Amino acid sequence: MSHVGVGPRAVMRSVAFLTAGVLAVPALAGCTSEDPSGKPLAEQDVAAAARTSVSDGGTLRWAVDSVPDTLNAFQSDADATTTRVAQAVLPSMFRMDEAGSPVRNPDYLESAEVVDTEPKQVVVYKLNQQAVWSDGREIGAADFAAQWRALSGKDSAYWTARNAGYDRIEKIERGANDLEVKVTFSRPYADWKALFTPLYPKDVTGTPDAFNDGARRALKVSAGPFAVKKVDTKGDQVVLTGNPRWWGEPAKLDQIVLRAVPRDERVSELVAGELDLAEIDPETADEVGLAAGPRDPATGTPLMGPGGTPAAGPQGRSAAQALRSWAVANGSDEEAAEEEVLAREKRREAEAKARRRQQALSGFEVRKSLEPAYTQLALNGADGPLADERVRRAVARALDREKLAEAVLKPLGLPAEPVGSHLALSGQPAYADGSGALGEQNAKEARALLADAGWVPGGPVKKKDGEEAAGAEKDKKDKEEKDGKDEKKSEGDDDGTYIVGEDNKNTDGKNEGDRDDGSDDDAKDGADRESGEKHSSGKNTAQGGAPGAYAPKGTAAPAGAAAAPLAKDGKALTLRFVLPSGPGSETLRTVADRITDMLKEIGIGTEVTKVPDESYFKDHIAAGEYDLALYSWPASAFPATDARPIYAKPVPAADGSLNVAQNYTRVGTDQVDQLFDRAMTTLDQKEARGLLRKADSRIWAAAGSVPLYQRPQLVAARENLANAGAFGFETPVYEDMGFLKKGAQGSRPSAPAPSSSPS
Repeated sequence: MSHVGVGPRAVMRSVAFLTAGVLAVPALAGCTSEDPSGKPLAEQDVAAAARTSVSDGGTLRWAVDSVPDTLNAFQSDADATTTRVAQAVLPSMFRMDEAGSPVRNPDYLESAEVVDTEPKQVVVYKLNQQAVWSDGREIGAADFAAQWRALSGKDSAYWTARNAGYDRIEKIERGANDLEVKVTFSRPYADWKALFTPLYPKDVTGTPDAFNDGARRALKVSAGPFAVKKVDTKGDQVVLTGNPRWWGEPAKLDQIVLRAVPRDERVSELVAGELDLAEIDPETADEVGLAAGPRDPATGTPLMGPGGTPAAGPQGRSAAQALRSWAVANGSDEEAAEEEVLAREKRREAEAKARRRQQALSGFEVRKSLEPAYTQLALNGADGPLADERVRRAVARALDREKLAEAVLKPLGLPAEPVGSHLALSGQPAYADGSGALGEQNAKEARALLADAGWVPGGPVKKKDGEEAAGAEKDKKDKEEKDGKDEKKSEGDDDGTYIVGEDNKNTDGKNEGDRDDGSDDDAKDGADRESGEKHSSGKNTAQGGAPGAYAPKGTAAPAGAAAAPLAKDGKALTLRFVLPSGPGSETLRTVADRITDMLKEIGIGTEVTKVPDESYFKDHIAAGEYDLALYSWPASAFPATDARPIYAKPVPAADGSLNVAQNYTRVGTDQVDQLFDRAMTTLDQKEARGLLRKADSRIWAAAGSVPLYQRPQLVAARENLANAGAFGFETPVYEDMGFLKKGAQGSRPSAPAPSSSPS
């Protein structure tokens, strides 16, 4: 999980249905394509090259977020680097393809299929006859059985983070020969391909002690193209080296060094030549892209300097000295001349440093795709205003998800499409746009939902000690002050007019349409198109007048104006918006600013709190100390299994607390749980996809979370590094990574065509 993503729209639902207590969800209305899953929005970008074009040898220095606390991927403190190591050194029965679907891994499996469904589901794995552990022992049924017993949940001595799927296995036995493994399930399990990836040797899973402690800092036995040489906690790195017993295509690289480098330090490490591959933020991507641009044919230096300015040519010290001599000879103050010389020297040094930095980065390029993960707005439905489904739906209906996706992805040249599913991403088999169960963005209907829930504009708000009155009391006070001013007006003034543009001022004094949000006026004008409203830019372009023009009494205020704050039972409708404060969270904070503006337009206030990254998830999201939050979920090839704990209805625990599993929004329904359970047990893939899409529609209707956009994946890679970079959905092929031979080139995807918003 990280904290820091559509398709045709469905028919809108009326407010009458929303307030009746029963949600009649349309069955994927509006999906006009025969295949609603579509295609992945972006290809992987890894500078793909044939193995014959890649040199033998070399070390790949790869930046990661951390040195993992454990190398056991099934423990609770496993992280993304644990997964990276497991992919390189351990067997995986299935791997992900370019569309995020599981495909058989021929290095380990000759075949794997369901051979019986009655009376029990039986799967037979036929193993590659060359597949062996690094100690020479064949991979076989004993390894499968030991992992099943460790992860089944029947023995509490094993410290496991999950047992989904393994708890449905009844027995594991040897098949017709040593190369066959026969797995019998006690209950049907549709996601059986998720099991035994990764597969650990029985030395790790055979006993609780070995499982709990034996694989935390070392993996003595492995079976991948690489093996773990050492986990260096002092040096903040994990070193992988080629496995001499690997039977597949030999690894091109001698070593892969996974170095823990904080995100805000990666550009400096790239400049210093200490990294070859690093995931980076958009600002660093801009700098790397600039450095990789056109260069001076004579010197090889970039023709453009930082910020797009022409790179300064070398300025010799003699020029500065000549300036000083000329200034003194012509009567200038010697001290002033010296200061000018020093100022020029500093500028020259800064320019030289910038040129050196760009030259160092000129050997890199930005490889970009979309991560198999999406960012969502989470709405905590446990208590407070968001416990009311109508308020949650109003918040969701206020969001222009297309604009939010564009704000993040369009500047990066990536497809700017909002995500339409909680359970899959575009291109995956289970994907379909289920957002029609909620309805399109519509400020008018959002306000109607809030009014039905009792939140009214200008309602009385109980004032705290030391605060000014608000709501109706404040309105009365403001009216008295206004009346006093009106007495000073001349008889010719019109008391029945208002000034267009003044009603939609922000607190910082800027007009609503003058916000620096990167969006154009045409985009603003379309935000409330369903209700027939039109945004005002603050320049009165909608009514054809100049700023400050008068309008007759009774003329509607511009729709883009912030609505009057809402209140109920003496309390203003203000939501706690919690955000991470770290240097890698600028994008989330930008999105939060946009969301805050959108909510303000329907009368919802926000109280933004920025907290340290290390406490953001544990102390706020998981603890439920928030109303609104932004974080991401990875897309899974097995949503029935992996997404169920994220959206399952929280249940009371034995101690009286609420067991939320991974459902940090605390919003769930019995019907969603039942649909997940049915999808998990049917072996008919078409039926399973239909059940998952119905579950997604109901998750949309409950409005506990709102998918926004697929996360961008930006990677700085050395230009001659092949088969590595922005992997997208696909599992990396570690044995093919390496540095290109002289004159060879990798293949890069073409720039994506501009995306068009669905009508």
